[in-house]
Amino acid sequence: MRHSKFRPEINAGSMADIAFLLLIFFLVTATISTEEGINRMLQKECPQGVDCTPPINKRNILKVMINDKDQIMVEGNTIIKLEDLKDIAKDFLDNNGDGSCNYCNGKKDITSSDNPKEAVISLQNSKLTSYRQYIAVQNELTRAYYELRKSYANNIFHKSVDDLTKKEFKQVREAYPFILSEAETK
Repeated sequence: MRHSKFRPEINAGSMADIAFLLLIFFLVTATISTEEGINRMLQKECPQGVDCTPPINKRNILKVMINDKDQIMVEGNTIIKLEDLKDIAKDFLDNNGDGSCNYCNGKKDITSSDNPKEAVISLQNSKLTSYRQYIAVQNELTRAYYELRKSYANNIFHKSVDDLTKKEFKQVREAYPFILSEAETK
């Protein structure tokens, strides 16, 4: 048998071009999902060694905790359902315990918050709390604030929140400021 020195070769010169075109194709056609975070305005950091936390009356703090089993506890040891959290938060925020809020519709319970401007919701979670439950609790608390703001806009301005001017919307936000603390309460 005769061996030939000629071996057929595959031209790999355009292989790099093809790989580059495939890379561009997948980059252009792929959809990249963008996760949105929780929209919160953080307070400015305090100088080191200075306690910048204002004194808060205990009755103005609603303690919401999520334990290791994703159970929601309000004020220490009362376990509640997620669906009940929004109404509990609304009752707490809109209480008008000191009678200074002329737009509040609360029960004026002396053991609950003085007014919406003083009310703080303290949210704490354990290390084993699931992200899903944490976000669900955040959503319920946010819904409580938004429903109170919506009611205020309807009663005061006779408009929906979407139709408010910037000045009116600022007034609504000042009437029901979103005060949510995720720090340890003192």
